[in-house]
Amino acid sequence: MTVVTAAAEPRPTIADHTTLLPGDEPVRILGTDQASTIDSGLVRGLYRQLVLGRRFNRQVTALTKQGRLAVYPSTTGQEACQVGAAAVLGPQDWLFPTYRDTLSVVLRGVDPVETLTLLRGDWHTGYDSRVHRVAPLCTPLATHCPHAVGLAHAARLRGDDVVTLALVGDGATSEGDFHEALNFAAVYQSPTVFFVQNNRYAISVPLSKQTAAPSLAHKGIGYGIPGVLVDGNDVLAVHTVLTEAMERARAGGGPTLVEALTYRIDAHTNADDATRYRTDDEVAFWQERDPVTLLERHLRETGMLDSDTERRARDAAEEMAADLRTRLGVDATPDPMDLFRHVYAEQTPQLREQQTRLAAELAAESELAGGGQ
Repeated sequence: MTVVTAAAEPRPTIADHTTLLPGDEPVRILGTDQASTIDSGLVRGLYRQLVLGRRFNRQVTALTKQGRLAVYPSTTGQEACQVGAAAVLGPQDWLFPTYRDTLSVVLRGVDPVETLTLLRGDWHTGYDSRVHRVAPLCTPLATHCPHAVGLAHAARLRGDDVVTLALVGDGATSEGDFHEALNFAAVYQSPTVFFVQNNRYAISVPLSKQTAAPSLAHKGIGYGIPGVLVDGNDVLAVHTVLTEAMERARAGGGPTLVEALTYRIDAHTNADDATRYRTDDEVAFWQERDPVTLLERHLRETGMLDSDTERRARDAAEEMAADLRTRLGVDATPDPMDLFRHVYAEQTPQLREQQTRLAAELAAESELAGGGQ
């Protein structure tokens, strides 16, 4: 009897597996000699976006309290992550955001009102994903990660120069979809960057109850993906680390897992009471490490921030906030026929039948209401 054994598939060899591990300390640039080597125009541009981002968060939070949005997950305190993520994308790249990443979506070029449409409770996504190369805001945790990998893999098979950037929170790293996406990306060397914004809490669950790993970036080695730990409140460090990861993916180096250490200053959403699970002292500790303040301090110390530059940045932010107040102050007028649009490229017979039936019912109601006046 002859026993036929399958030849073992070749496995990639890693000369030194420690190259996949993050450093003992997060990457920092502010306060180091490296800060002086970064282009001043880029630094000022990041500052303007940080100022706009902080104003965006405050304005949308206020509008939510006024009932103009159904819910708003703020990124106050995380603006360096949001700004850095949007800034590293090329026009051909794709952003895969979560429900908390509205600021990154806006900075990607999507109209702020369209960005917030989903959170208002209006129809569908609110923007054309293909036009902006921004996937829909993802409310279920981590389900967009396999999509990001799949799109990047498909683009590479077609020969397209595309890198996908998947944004997730620390809570999403506890979901199966996240790990499946990492494995898929590593096996197929997908040009995808996973950017974890570790803001310490998945709603009320602290990181210590989610993982015993030294860091979330350490999880990459289990899949053969390099992990990088970065100070998420240092916008220069975030921009530098993500730029390197995007360039590595674009050059065929495969995926990277980046973890940014940051903090959610506001509650999880306007429906959350954060005082039930964290202390005022903890919040105050992180407020001293505010990303906007950190960059402003650097700009002043280096003479790159004068009163005119600061005024222009804040004026632009106020103009954006005023536009939001005006446009979000108008109640949306939903069209019932939107229930049937954009569901299929070609409507099914059942959908056409339902649309015809609803249109007839609405017409009858309108005629009845008109006759009663």
